[in-house]
Amino acid sequence: MPPFPKPSFPYDYELPAQRAALREHRATAPGRGIPDKAPDRLLLATWNIANLGVQERETDDYELIAELISWFDLVAVQETNDNLEGIRAVQERLPEEYSLLRSDAAGNNERMVFLYDSRKVTQLEEVGELSVPPSQLGYIKLEGSEQRFEGFDRNPYLALFEAGSLVLQLANVHLYFGSDSTASMNRRRLETLAVARWAEQRRKSSYASTRDIIALGDFNLPKIEPGDPIYDELTARGLELPQHSTKIGSSIAADNYYDQIAFFPGETQDQFTGKAGVFDFDGALFRTLWEGRSRQEFLAYCRYHISDHRPLWAEFQI
Repeated sequence: MPPFPKPSFPYDYELPAQRAALREHRATAPGRGIPDKAPDRLLLATWNIANLGVQERETDDYELIAELISWFDLVAVQETNDNLEGIRAVQERLPEEYSLLRSDAAGNNERMVFLYDSRKVTQLEEVGELSVPPSQLGYIKLEGSEQRFEGFDRNPYLALFEAGSLVLQLANVHLYFGSDSTASMNRRRLETLAVARWAEQRRKSSYASTRDIIALGDFNLPKIEPGDPIYDELTARGLELPQHSTKIGSSIAADNYYDQIAFFPGETQDQFTGKAGVFDFDGALFRTLWEGRSRQEFLAYCRYHISDHRPLWAEFQI
């Protein structure tokens, strides 16, 4: 997506105070509690970090982004630009054990990225991109619509990871948004259906490396409820979305549930501890800015320097 405009007003903050505010919010805000890391648990997260590598963030901005990522064992990141300067700046501020795995650039010059703590998580040999061969395109269609699937704008990035006894096949997605037009919505639905169909087929394949398959990332899903067209396509093949303790959306400006972690009942659900949530960093950071400026100016600063999306996480037994 195009970069957000840089806020025209000055605002300086002290890094130690902002880091402390994040940690306090994590520890005390109702429903926000992210568990501490534990040897027998995997903290999995997804975060769309707006235009990473495009917007001119400050050094301390990268420190705050890295602080949030360091709370998790394995993070799927979206909106990393072809220019790796931004994601490298984040990685440099993480503990040295954090490794990075990235895709090539696709639509909007975006890469998909995994950041993971190699002390707990091991990358296995399977990695690739989700693409649909021409012979299968006709199977991805919507009832009552002649619009057909022609491929992903950004191919979901696939990687196999192991943590303890748990082997996970992850699909890191950033699905098409476009606009609110019928054509754009149908294209988004088709991409969603293609992901759900792949997950179902891979789960059933005798050649699958694991039955624990998770699709996570930015689905551009407005609402988690039957009747929402994206929700219906995502869940039609059996994928389920865990309830979030926070009951808030992952977009900082609207109550949208764009970002999701989707998995199947029976296998992966058995390892799910029931703990999942969205962390609203915007409820902790830059309090004097919130008090001294308008809501629009506050959100503009958060969007530019941190992100317009909040991280979403889920915990699994390993």
